[in-house]
Amino acid sequence: MDASHSIGAFVAHTGTDVYGPGKVIGVGGEHRRVRFVYFVATVRAADLRPASDAETAQVREWLRQKQARYGGRW
Repeated sequence: MDASHSIGAFVAHTGTDVYGPGKVIGVGGEHRRVRFVYFVATVRAADLRPASDAETAQVREWLRQKQARYGGRW
C-alpha cells in the first residue's frame, strides 16, 4: 500500500477533478473511502494520486470551514 493512500492522506482522483481533492478517511483492501470536497466516495487506490500543495491547502481550508460552521470532527 502506498503511504500516500493511508488514512489522513490528502489525495486527488487521477481521472477526473469532478470530486475535487480530498482526504482519505478509510482503507479497505484496494479501496479507499475519501471525503472529497464535493462528495464522499469509495475509490480504488490505483485511481488516486497524492494531492498537490494547492489541493492540500484547498482541502484543509474546506475542512476548517466545515468544522467552524458545524463543529465536530471532519
